[in-house]
Amino acid sequence: MMIGGLQKFSLIDYPEKISAVIFTRGCNFRCTYCHNQELIDPLLFKQLIPENEILSFLEHRKGLLDGVVVTGGEPLLQLDLEEFLKKVKAMGHKIKLDTNGSEPDRLEELLKKGLIDYIAMDYKAPLWAYRSITGVEINKERIVRSIEMITRSGLSYEIRTTIFSRLDMSDVLDMMTELLSMNVESYFLQVFKPFPRCKEDTYSEYLDIEYLHKNLMCRFRRYGIRNIEKEKYSYAGYR
Repeated sequence: MMIGGLQKFSLIDYPEKISAVIFTRGCNFRCTYCHNQELIDPLLFKQLIPENEILSFLEHRKGLLDGVVVTGGEPLLQLDLEEFLKKVKAMGHKIKLDTNGSEPDRLEELLKKGLIDYIAMDYKAPLWAYRSITGVEINKERIVRSIEMITRSGLSYEIRTTIFSRLDMSDVLDMMTELLSMNVESYFLQVFKPFPRCKEDTYSEYLDIEYLHKNLMCRFRRYGIRNIEKEKYSYAGYR
C-alpha cells in the first residue's frame, strides 16, 4: 500500500463514528479543486508511511476508534488494498471507503468479500461533462455501474458532489436527475473552499442554495449541503 498520509483522529469523516483516516497516494483523475494535491502531484509527494506502522497504530487503537476511513487519491488503484482491508477488519474496525467510482470491478470484489461497511462516492459532474471536470477521458458506464452497485449493496452510503465555479444550477439539477435514475437515495453537496496551491479560487456563489436544498429535500431520503455557514442547510436531513 502506498500510504501518503494519516489523520489519527476524526469526528467528521465517518458519519457518527470516531475514526482514523488513511490517505493513499495516486489518482486517475485531475480535478482542479482537489484538496489532496500532495497525493497526486509528484513534485509535492512526501515520504510514504510504511504499512506496518499504520497497522501497528490501528492495533493499538482497538476499542478507541469506531472505524477507519480509507481515502486518497483513489484507494481502488492500490493493488494490495484488499489484503490491507482484511488486516484492518480482523482488528474489528469498521471501514469506510472513499472512491471516485472509476474502478467498479475492484469495488465489486471488496463488496463481495464484506470488506467495506460504508461507501462515499464522488459524483463529479453531469455525465456529459465528466471529462472537462476530471481532466481525463472517462468511461462513463463505469461510473454508472459503480453507483448502481453501491445502491444495491445494502450498505450505508452517500453520493456527493463538490460545488465549485465550473458547475452551475442546471448542472447540479441535471446531476440530481441522473442520480435518481440510478436509484440513489443519499446525496450531499459540499461547497468548495479555496486553499493554498489550488487551481480554483471560488465556488459558484450565484447558486441558489435554498432552491438546491429544497430539491434535495424533495428528491432524496438522506441529503444535505456541507461547508456552508447557513446551518439549516448543512445538516443531514431525512424524509
